[in-house]
Parts: sequence; C-alpha cells; structure tokens
Amino acid sequence: MAGSGDGTVGKALEVLDQVAGFGRPVRFNDVLADSAFPKPTLYRLLQTLVSQNMLTFDPDRQTYAPGARLVRLAHAAWAQSSLVQVARPHLLHLSAATHETVHLAQLDHAQVLYLDKRNADSPVQMFSQAGKVGPAYCTGVGKVMLAYLEGGAADAIIAQQSFHRFQPGTLTTATALRRELQAIRARGYGFDREEHEAGIICVAAPVLTPTGRVLGAVSVTATTARTDLAGLDRLAPQVCDTAAAIAADAAKWSFPDLGTQRKTIAGE
Repeated sequence: MAGSGDGTVGKALEVLDQVAGFGRPVRFNDVLADSAFPKPTLYRLLQTLVSQNMLTFDPDRQTYAPGARLVRLAHAAWAQSSLVQVARPHLLHLSAATHETVHLAQLDHAQVLYLDKRNADSPVQMFSQAGKVGPAYCTGVGKVMLAYLEGGAADAIIAQQSFHRFQPGTLTTATALRRELQAIRARGYGFDREEHEAGIICVAAPVLTPTGRVLGAVSVTATTARTDLAGLDRLAPQVCDTAAAIAADAAKWSFPDLGTQRKTIAGE
C-alpha cells in the first residue's frame, strides 16, 4: 500500500480502509504486515481513529474493528446516495417481473461497487452483496459500465484489471475484454457467462445520463440451473428499460445551487 499524499487525514483514511478491508476484527501486527507506514506512525494513526470512534479496540482480544461513528456515517451516506434512492422502486419492479435477483452497481475506481440487491423469489448464494466490491472485467455490470466510458477513462481502468482466471470462461487479457466491450456497445447490453462464479449468469445494462455519462448499471442475475443465456437475453429489453427509467429519474435529482444560496443569503 502506497503512502497517501493527502497528509494526516489521507494516512488515517488509508488505515481505516485497510482495517475495514479485513472483514473481521484484526490485530495490530496484521495491519502492520500490510502497511506502508512505520510502526510508530501506524500505532498513532490507529489510536487517533479509536479516539474518534471511527475504530473500536477490544483490549481482551487486542483487535481493531470499525467503530460506531464509522457505521453511522456509512448508513447516512448510503441513505443519501441519490442513485440508490432513485433506483429502488425500479429494482423492486424488475425483480418482481423477472422473479430473479437484481443488482445495482457503480464503478469504484477500477472495481465494481454493489449499491443494492433485490433477491429472487428463491434466493441463491452468490458473491455479490450491497456494499461489496468485485472485479469489473468479469462481471456483467462491470463490463457494461466499462463499455460506455470515454476512451481515456476506459483505458485507465482496463490497465488496472488483474485478469485473474476465476472460471474457464473468464476474460484474461485486455484485448479480449476490449472485443467484448465493442460487442456490448453494439448490442446495448452485456452478459456474465459464468465468468466470475460457476453457475452464475446475468444480463446487464448501463445507466447513462442524457449526455452518455455512466452513472451505474443494472443486472438480472440467475443460475444455470434455472435458466440459460438465451433466457436472459429475452429479459434484456426489461433490463434496458429499467436502466433508462433509473437514468430518467436520476436526471431529476438535483442539489441546491450553492452560488444561488449565497446570493440569496447576502440579499443580492
């Protein structure tokens, strides 16, 4: 992990992100083993985060874990995320209409962040959960978002992909991924063909602004025991319509114009 160029706040956030990334309470030496900071600096940053209730420290187990203040902030950020709030009724409608699992996702740097998940009538155990991050190059939502990024942005994210072969059908080169992205743009939607998890397939569509900027993606996910890619292809129009409806509602979501507010307050 590289040191942050954003001073003490940036360093503290790196440590916070690192501790949260373990997914369990973690000891100091575990954090130190994967940290770019010297032992005294890391200890000081951890103590600061604990004193601010961003982390908790269990003296009996000698472990650190996300604190109550961090959880509260995370819930507030989630509740105020415009795309989640705008998309929820559309996701519920799509899940009810297809009887399958529906996902909403956004790009988080070079990865996919799952924002929301509506389970099928008969839920299936799978990797994706709201708040979890996954690879972009081998997930339906990831690929459709990459397909609609402007060239420079797409190139930067493709360069950061690991291209680990999760399954026999996983795309493992940038060249293969670029071919797939071209096909997605021509078609308007994309698939996950058991590329990340065995037996898990999906059809996905991008959520785009009127100018073509990528806001996120929507997918319908099923198992090969329940359907096949041809079956998901028949659902593509519903997925695309849902993505368009979310985009239309998102366009209406606006925040106060701070410049106008300041003029009003100043009596101008």
